[in-house]
Amino acid sequence: MGHNNLARSRPHGDRRDWQNLRGMLPYLWDYRGRALLALACLVLAKLANVGIPLVLKGIVDALEQDGADVLLVLPVSLLAAYGVLKVGGSLFNELRDVIFARVRYHAMRRLSTQVLTHLHRLSLRYHLERKTGAISRDLERGTRSVSTILNYTVFSILPMLVEFSLVAVILFTQYAPVFTLVTFGTVAVYVAFTFAVTEWRMDHRLHMNRLESESNGRALDSLINYETVKYFGNERLELERFDTLLGEWEGRAVMSQTSMSLLNFGQGAIIGLGVMGIMFYAAGGVVDGEMSIGDLVLVNTFMLQLFIPLNFLGMVYRQIKYSLADMDLIFKLLERRPEVREHADARPLRLRGGEVRFEAVDFAYHPERPILHGVDFTIGAGEKVAVVGHSGAGKSTLSRLLFRFYDVSAGRVSIDGQDLRGLTQESLRAAIGIVPQDTVLFNDTIYYNIAYGRPGASREEVRRAAVMAHIDAFIESLPQGYETLVGERGLKLSGGEKQRVAVARAILKGPRILVFDEATSSLDSKTEQAIQETLRAVAADHTTLVIAHRLSTVVDADRILVMEHGRIVEQGSHRELMTRGGLYHEMWLLQQREREQSTERTA
Repeated sequence: MGHNNLARSRPHGDRRDWQNLRGMLPYLWDYRGRALLALACLVLAKLANVGIPLVLKGIVDALEQDGADVLLVLPVSLLAAYGVLKVGGSLFNELRDVIFARVRYHAMRRLSTQVLTHLHRLSLRYHLERKTGAISRDLERGTRSVSTILNYTVFSILPMLVEFSLVAVILFTQYAPVFTLVTFGTVAVYVAFTFAVTEWRMDHRLHMNRLESESNGRALDSLINYETVKYFGNERLELERFDTLLGEWEGRAVMSQTSMSLLNFGQGAIIGLGVMGIMFYAAGGVVDGEMSIGDLVLVNTFMLQLFIPLNFLGMVYRQIKYSLADMDLIFKLLERRPEVREHADARPLRLRGGEVRFEAVDFAYHPERPILHGVDFTIGAGEKVAVVGHSGAGKSTLSRLLFRFYDVSAGRVSIDGQDLRGLTQESLRAAIGIVPQDTVLFNDTIYYNIAYGRPGASREEVRRAAVMAHIDAFIESLPQGYETLVGERGLKLSGGEKQRVAVARAILKGPRILVFDEATSSLDSKTEQAIQETLRAVAADHTTLVIAHRLSTVVDADRILVMEHGRIVEQGSHRELMTRGGLYHEMWLLQQREREQSTERTA
């Protein structure tokens, strides 16, 4: 609620509303023929609507005349015309709705797809810094705003303008200018009054919504912390804070209702004065013999007919203002440039052995806080290299740079001698598979989650990957087998089962380069040992980068890099590093002591 209000309460003048409205046009272009046909139906509906008072005038004038023939023939034909126009107006209105529905919903679909595509193009930094809920709300409100604006434009604003234009032509050509002046002068006053009061009301409504949200949050917070409230005997304090907010809300609510009554009364008074003016001049024309009773009925009907759609003007104005604010959010999102951009001349990765090189790499997520300093190492084709170090040493940053979620600040990262910045991101990521520390699964079947590694794979290939990951037997033991739903984020599976699904997914992808990013750090010892055996089998003959916290999991690596404060301070095999007695040796002894103490506590 708070996010919504902040977005909508910013000064409206600093937005590029006209630019955003023009930005909608490409989304309508696919069905421009339908849009024009809907516009034609709109005009025909309004012609029928404006024709009704004209026919009504004819009926009234005919009934004023003497003679049986006139009474029998003319009014009957006019009455028939009256009925046809009524039916025609309704028919063309509904046709307009049906024809334009495809235009409106297609525009929503195109915009939604474009926004989601753009969100996937934006860099990892954007998604880490932005709340997912806020993105989804902006996406939902932004696409709905397009529908709202199209809806009100086609179904409210354009019909009003067409009807005003037709009535203006009839009044100006058939009657004295005073009728046009009174009619549209009244409309102008009505519109200005409605906009002014609605703007005032919106301020009260926004404050009401904010206070309601705050008071509900306050009440919920006090109930969530029920025990703490009781421990300190602060029930009265919580009630007073809650009631204070509701007191402010009450004042705003009263003002909102008062302004609503003022708006309704003011609109009614303006219509009444306008109709009185028209009747005054029309009655004078009838008395002077310059106008018939039918003319009086006509101008009065036109006046009242014009004000029927204007009754909703305040709501239309308010919704369009809100929608323009929401649309501005979505178009600003579309204008946001990805931090990691693919060059126009980017080439697909030409994979040979799969050698990975980090050459004098510096990197910082934020300029004031560098993460990596001069990191320089090579993972030869088919070699297994492990990176270890304390938390915050910069280990996981290496995998993010390898996937090019970020670009290096200095130096370069290359595969088979090709700088990642000159490659297409699709070909780069197709060559790398990862088993992350925290495996997140889609809320779908186990089969879908394994097949996600290569969506075009056959069922037999998916099954083979599961067998290699030693999870096939477990899946087959489930009542629904591979069609078992894993639940949101995979919560129905244990940590070890999720990791095995992640391993199967990586196997199915069939990459040349593998990354294991602390893939077993959150598992118990027995499960970790089983997963490690699987990972060793999978990593055979692959270029492999293992990022690990537990040193016992990487003793078989060809080379171990030890990182501290973003620098490589030691490297070598397990045996070599233990012999040197440096940081790796200290970490090994510390972890061995921790393991012994843990064993003693559980014994």
